[in-house]
Amino acid sequence: MKKTTKMVLALCATMGLGGCSLDVPDLNRVDAEDFEQNPTRASLNSAASGLLIGTRSGIATQNGYVSLLGVLGRESYVLDTADPRYVGELLASPTLSSGSPAFGGNFWTAPYANIRNANTLLNAVEKVQGLTEAEKESYRGFAKTIQAMDFLVIINTRDTNGAPIDVNRAFDSDLAPIMCKEQVLAHIARLLDEAKAHLEAAGGAVPIKLSSGFNGVSFIQFNRALKARVDVYRQDWNAALADVAASFIDPTGPLDTGVYHAFGTGSGDTPNELNFNNERDVFVHPAIVADAEMQADDPATLDVDESKNQDDRVLRKVTAAKEPRQWQGVGSSYSFKLYSSDTSPLPIIRNEELILLRAEANLRLGNTGAAFEDINDIRVRSGKLAPLSGEQTEESLINELLEQRRYSLLFEGGHRWIDMRRYGKLEELPKDVAGHNVHKSFPIPIAESDARQGDLTCVATGS
Repeated sequence: MKKTTKMVLALCATMGLGGCSLDVPDLNRVDAEDFEQNPTRASLNSAASGLLIGTRSGIATQNGYVSLLGVLGRESYVLDTADPRYVGELLASPTLSSGSPAFGGNFWTAPYANIRNANTLLNAVEKVQGLTEAEKESYRGFAKTIQAMDFLVIINTRDTNGAPIDVNRAFDSDLAPIMCKEQVLAHIARLLDEAKAHLEAAGGAVPIKLSSGFNGVSFIQFNRALKARVDVYRQDWNAALADVAASFIDPTGPLDTGVYHAFGTGSGDTPNELNFNNERDVFVHPAIVADAEMQADDPATLDVDESKNQDDRVLRKVTAAKEPRQWQGVGSSYSFKLYSSDTSPLPIIRNEELILLRAEANLRLGNTGAAFEDINDIRVRSGKLAPLSGEQTEESLINELLEQRRYSLLFEGGHRWIDMRRYGKLEELPKDVAGHNVHKSFPIPIAESDARQGDLTCVATGS
């Protein structure tokens, strides 16, 4: 009896099944039981569309991925006077709480639910009559790429706490072990490589019409771009160069070319709630403005309100707040203007990041000339800053790389927090109030801990 209870609780946490129900979550309004037993081409397509929608869940809300990781990385503040946890927990508390799904326990249930849905789709593909092998391969490649995206959200937030990966299990099986960070990242890389092979076998086809956020980027190119990001996180520098080259990188092309989450305001759709015109409670961390370098042609006053002299990325992304706010000892006079409406797309990965990923891989391989060229390209084209001059050490170039990533990827996906953690520099992030903390990771949620009777030790071998 105890074993059964433990199994059900863990599945509720790890698989993301709401209310401890043993039903698979809604696959974009597909009847779950019928889908598992009698899938059709139409229900597969609906489920695949649901996966793409699922990756967007909790990304662009006030307590979502971009916003909360932005706070932890000192890109932003959430100054919500109705909820003191945005400062009290995210900044002032010594630890994040594992008990709330909106803060320390966030980014677990939703991505695991989507991973579970993808596994259900992968299992269903084998049961549909009339599918060609190429069509089956397109579903496999698509679903595994989406799974990789969801696993990346989980491990980016949990870091060395690890996460379960062997979650395609029957309900009466033993609990999936919690794997350590390196094993989770290896699993993500493997999923992306398997997905690439499936997509190639499908002739590059995907089973559904992609959202407007793809805008000419092929799904295989997107897959390779994500793999390059994972390669860099794994410090597999040679693989990163190979995967960047196979992505949609265009060293002389528009920096904003890429793949984006698409949003809408229609029935059943999801708006981009980071729309600054709605005057919500998200503000720019003042250090973003204070630390900004001046453009090459005029080292005048550091004031985004004047809109003429700072790093051009600040001018494009930051504006004076209509109503500056102070709350719990912190405050800001600046708002973001990246997302100007409820339908503004939010980047998943762009050409600008790919160039910086290539720079990082080259730098870590000792190819400092190539890295120097890419870093300078971003400084000049994106920031309108003077190019670097003089001899640079590897350490100075790493710091410069991190600074360019700070402004190029500002408020797009928690990159500053992840980057400073990757390089052991979290303590360099500003603490604006004595006693504030910089958190390294989100905890594994309390429901998962309870299901495992408090044993959250990760496994460092195998997959």
